[in-house]
Amino acid sequence: MHKPLLAALAVTLVLGACGTVRDSRLNPMNWFGRESTETLAPSGGWASEVDRRALVPTVTALEIIQTTGGAVVYASGVTQTQGWWDVELRPVNRGRPVDGALVYEFVVAAPRTQTAVSTEGSRTVTAGVKVPQARLAGVQRVVVRGAGNQRSVTR
Repeated sequence: MHKPLLAALAVTLVLGACGTVRDSRLNPMNWFGRESTETLAPSGGWASEVDRRALVPTVTALEIIQTTGGAVVYASGVTQTQGWWDVELRPVNRGRPVDGALVYEFVVAAPRTQTAVSTEGSRTVTAGVKVPQARLAGVQRVVVRGAGNQRSVTR
């Protein structure tokens, strides 16, 4: 009985004095690995979405319609051919007025296939955006930009 007890005590003292047992596979606390945090994001970060839509060649009309909660900015433009889609009045400066002017870019996506030119009415696109009353505070002018021109309305 003394020999097994003496052997266990010797092993305990030897292993206790050895600092590498803490990091070895003999330690049951290391059997399942250490906790680590991993991310699913790519190392360079997520690619930001790029808006590939083009500006409407010509802005033909701009109208501001007052509503109870603010206003609706309504614009029309003419494209080169039929089939342009995904029309939007994209706010410049995150929709905040600069020097009293609220500026929008009139953007459209190109058709995926070649389309006909046809009449001006068939190439006309329209877009609108609601502007809340709080955003209109301090705005004296609303501007809609196209590729060839811009239109503005003053308050």
